[in-house]
Amino acid sequence: MPTMRIDTQGSAVVLIVDDMPDNLSVLHDALDESGYTVLVALNGEAALQRAAQAQPEIVLLDAMMPGMDGFEVARRLKAAPATAHIPIIFMTGLTETEHLVAALAAGGVDYVTKPIKPKEVLARMQVHMQGARQAQQSRQALDAFGHASITVRASDGRLMWQTPLARELLLAYYGTQAPQTPAPVLDWLRRHVADARERQIEPPRLVAELGARRLAFSLHRQLAAQESEADEADDWLIVMRESSDAALIESMALSFKLTAREAEVLYWVIKGKINRDIADIVGSSPATVKKHLERVFAKLGVETRTAAAGMALTQLRALHPRWEV
Repeated sequence: MPTMRIDTQGSAVVLIVDDMPDNLSVLHDALDESGYTVLVALNGEAALQRAAQAQPEIVLLDAMMPGMDGFEVARRLKAAPATAHIPIIFMTGLTETEHLVAALAAGGVDYVTKPIKPKEVLARMQVHMQGARQAQQSRQALDAFGHASITVRASDGRLMWQTPLARELLLAYYGTQAPQTPAPVLDWLRRHVADARERQIEPPRLVAELGARRLAFSLHRQLAAQESEADEADDWLIVMRESSDAALIESMALSFKLTAREAEVLYWVIKGKINRDIADIVGSSPATVKKHLERVFAKLGVETRTAAAGMALTQLRALHPRWEV
């Protein structure tokens, strides 16, 4: 379903979901007087449809409704990439710990208890909307400057958001598309998420290779962190940066008067690859790789792979001092 944002003339859109809206007339009036555009849904299905179409900045969600209850509505909103970023505040008359934990586990960022106190709701809304806006601005800035970035939910492994460049890179390196997060990326995130959250330690980067290209993943920050037992549902912003050794291969070709393919073969010899592996990488046969390598030996005036790799390494480090094998 295409997104159809309503014209709010700059006011923030709030979606209230309750099967008995008459009980919330005071809250509706308070929001309206505070300059918000207020939408109301009477059941879960209508809430999902309105949220997808109007893209509200926040949802005030009744926990207990007939049919689809608020917990299920929240789970579905958080499972859909188009609405996953919208903060949800539960409104509930239930005060038992298990119900409040369930509300947070379903995707809520906060809850208020009935009877509703409009001033309390307005104060909490402003905090969570500000956090959501900052997260959105960060993603838009990364997108505008051409950075490849993704948002991954650690609990269920869903890829919730990505820039266009990230989409291309993940497809090229892993052959995956949203909402699937590549398994190595998800494993890396889950291994380090506790240190990143509790000890504020930046994890080592994850690096994937595709020929002479490398894709490095760094954990940028946690989004919409919740100080609760539901922290595992938090989303994480990951930034990806691609680099390439194509310039190094070209340098070897120019320095030793090699063809492009000969230089590429020599590059993988430096990397410690055997002929069969090099053949798989460059898309030829081991016999063809052996012939390329024989010509490389002749042009470099050496007789062994070790000697060729040593000569090439010395030249590369002179031309590119910061490069490492």
